[in-house]
Amino acid sequence: MSSASAAPNAGMNRKPSLLFTPLEIRGVKLRNRIVVSPMAQYSARDGFVTDWHFAHFAKFAMGGAGIVFTEATKVERRGLGTVGDMGIWKDEHIEPLRRISTFIKSQGAVAAIQLNHAGRKAGTYKPWAGFGPLDRSVPVEGEAHWPVIGPSAVEYLEGWPLPRAMTKADIQEVQANWVKAAQRALQAGFDIVEVHGAHGYLIHEFLSPASNQRTDEYGGSLQNRMRFALEVTAAVRAVWPQDKPLFFRVSAVDEGGWTLDDTVVLARELKALGVDVVDCSASGIAIRSPTASRVAPKLGFQVPYAERVRKDAGLMTMAVGLIVHARQAEEILAQGQADLIAVGREILYDPFWPAHAARTLEHDTEYNTLPVQYGWWLDRRRKTGYVEE
Repeated sequence: MSSASAAPNAGMNRKPSLLFTPLEIRGVKLRNRIVVSPMAQYSARDGFVTDWHFAHFAKFAMGGAGIVFTEATKVERRGLGTVGDMGIWKDEHIEPLRRISTFIKSQGAVAAIQLNHAGRKAGTYKPWAGFGPLDRSVPVEGEAHWPVIGPSAVEYLEGWPLPRAMTKADIQEVQANWVKAAQRALQAGFDIVEVHGAHGYLIHEFLSPASNQRTDEYGGSLQNRMRFALEVTAAVRAVWPQDKPLFFRVSAVDEGGWTLDDTVVLARELKALGVDVVDCSASGIAIRSPTASRVAPKLGFQVPYAERVRKDAGLMTMAVGLIVHARQAEEILAQGQADLIAVGREILYDPFWPAHAARTLEHDTEYNTLPVQYGWWLDRRRKTGYVEE
């Protein structure tokens, strides 16, 4: 850890706080329970990260988060959801990613990466350019469009490309690419991998009866629909070091028939395979996202999913979804609803949310949570007497 990563403990005014209680998962120790949720930036070029990504992720590590996740990173080119998605489908992607993970760790945070394949949601415009499928008559970044695949030939929404139903060979190839991606993630210096099985992407497409109409061993019954997710997870766990945690993100419920009871069954299976944390989100199989709907969700609207999985499946969970206040996060942990708190848009609005939460909870009233280069300036600002706290 560099001298910039943490200030001395002298002057730290501590009160017990679950949010700032360290947690060890396998051989990885988290300085607190705050996780920066993966948030797509749509700013990569042919999967390669840019200086934008470095600045984006670096500030969260400097701001005091325990885990900093990169965005959903694609395991193969045909897994690209949107032009600009990050990729890890070739060895050349490793070194630029290592630069990011190295800095994150230098600031005392844990570097984590989410591995993803868009499946039938592949080939969309960047959100600020309009939500919908790309015009496939025009090249993308000077290259040909990638094919769209899925468990069945069922389109995501009306007007979207009809995916080609995956053959057994396709399934084996994609699983192999997930393994290669995990191996590259290790070479790139990440200490946590999350398998993205939510939000209507490929793994979720196999899980949900709305998108999986197969009649072979990968479709039909719940056990069959879980098969692809479990095989990917087992393959990743087999190559991911035993002293490093493995997370799995799930849509705990969706609009197409996947239920919370199904998620509990899946979580038990994942636990048996060596998954350490289930990241409990929701939806995406037939809508863009719950927060993009016309009905505004309530604060912490997905927390009950994490609570149910934690209780009934007996493994750690991460709560996510409109967790915006420090005391709200503390209460979730105090009530045993989750083990980790993922913050997304709120930490974009305030990259120093962890440091501000530490002050609110009276864990750190003297800015020692921040890098020393910032902390001493802000403590000096506080001592002027003109700053309202």
